[in-house]
Amino acid sequence: MKVTQYLKQADGPLVTIEIIPPLKGVGIDSIYKSIDPLMEFKPIAINVTYHQEEYEFRKMPNGLHKRCSVRKRPGTVGISAALEYRYNVEAVPHLICGGFTKEETENALIDLNFLGINNILAIRGDPANDETSFTPEPDGNVYALDLIRQIADMNEGRYLYEELDNATQSDFCIGVAGYPEKHFEAPNMASDLKHLKQKVDAGADYIVTQMFFDNRMFFEYERRCREIGIEVPIIPGIKLLAVKTHLNILPSVFKVNIPEELSAEVEKCRDNKEVREVGIQWCIQQCKELIAHGVPCLHFYTMGKSYGTRKVLEALF
Repeated sequence: MKVTQYLKQADGPLVTIEIIPPLKGVGIDSIYKSIDPLMEFKPIAINVTYHQEEYEFRKMPNGLHKRCSVRKRPGTVGISAALEYRYNVEAVPHLICGGFTKEETENALIDLNFLGINNILAIRGDPANDETSFTPEPDGNVYALDLIRQIADMNEGRYLYEELDNATQSDFCIGVAGYPEKHFEAPNMASDLKHLKQKVDAGADYIVTQMFFDNRMFFEYERRCREIGIEVPIIPGIKLLAVKTHLNILPSVFKVNIPEELSAEVEKCRDNKEVREVGIQWCIQQCKELIAHGVPCLHFYTMGKSYGTRKVLEALF
């Protein structure tokens, strides 16, 4: 069932979670161990991130170095299928522009359609580890908007390069990313929202936001979205601050602001156990306020860590 169908039928706030594939060579049991403690709260969907290939320079016997492609976190499609089978829950694989030609994207969509996986989060993705800025593949989608259009075309039975008689229409529900503090590459929020509106007009069905720690950011973001005619559901993205280094890592990597009140409480902590408890209590209050505001769903960036998210969900439900 589509994520949007769950949202329409719900009589209270729903839950989705997001995980990251394990490193190559690590079994899927590591994923199950992080998800099992959360299943009693009946998440409607589990997002699975996608990671494009990276490059390493390896020394050859002749002393020269060869640039080699590696994929450190493979398995998004396989994990998604396994999750649907094991938990009878919707999987939402992330589909990115980086590392894919349009034909490879089409092939991935065909595989997902065959597997009955009908929910996708369509994003551009981050630059590769050896890039200073995002570089698309030759004949690849440049922006998330292009990727959304390709998925929407398949939903209409339009495939690449050739006219197919009686082509099967896919039925993907398309989620996209939103940024309450704007995407770091956007010059301003108005520009960022204009591009978001284009994604919705192209076929995006709902929005999941980047993490934030100040609900005022989300409320203002939602208000501005509605003002420009974005009417699809907007799901807030939630992340627990769990270790003191998050004060530096999260703003640096995800370009988000840590409220002064929260950072001051974290700075007082003697160890990361105390930090985690501060993060849990902050998250509980943040979620309670969002639920009172009427958000349709809470999306937790668990990233393989279930303890804190479980404590929050116990307090909420």
